Amino acid sequence: MDEISNGLDSSTTYQIVVCLQHLAHITDASILISLLQPSPEVFDLFDDIMLMAEGRIVYHGPRNNVLEYFEGFGFACPERKGIADFLQEVVSRKDQPAYWCRNEQTYSYVSVETFSTRFKESRLGKEANEDVSKPFTRTQSHEKAISFNVYSLSKWALFRACMSREILLMKRNSFVYIFNSVLVLITPFSEVAFMKNRDHLDQ
Repeated sequence: MDEISNGLDSSTTYQIVVCLQHLAHITDASILISLLQPSPEVFDLFDDIMLMAEGRIVYHGPRNNVLEYFEGFGFACPERKGIADFLQEVVSRKDQPAYWCRNEQTYSYVSVETFSTRFKESRLGKEANEDVSKPFTRTQSHEKAISFNVYSLSKWALFRACMSREILLMKRNSFVYIFNSVLVLITPFSEVAFMKNRDHLDQ
């Protein structure tokens, strides 16, 4: 899911991510979501974090270990700083010096390429590479996990879903529909009465 928070307020985004979190945990599914500057509350809902920069994977692993991982490079997240903002800025040449925490050592810029190389050599990088390298076998998946039909639902099921949605909308605006229906019924009779009165006046 790409940038699902566009145009949404933080509360709505939080509710959506909570729903997706429950779905992932209940169904044991993997959901990949890209978000731009998520709030701390939304960030804490994720199990794993994949940080990318310049087309390279800088970190991919548990959310709880991400700060410890970057502390190994000499960068620490301030107490009042959001972790998501810290991760976006620590790979930037402009903002990176602000997070250097090894005062006894002279700061030197750590490039994205260096971050990526070190990640591949780390335990997390090797585990991720092993998981991706495993061949996919359908026997490990549920028989209904892969759909072979163009549509996941039949036309009748889609029709019923659309009709139930329209009925629900009509119930929510029942006064408007009732008023318009009465108006449609009254209008022809009023027209007929008007025509009779006009004919009577003409005579």
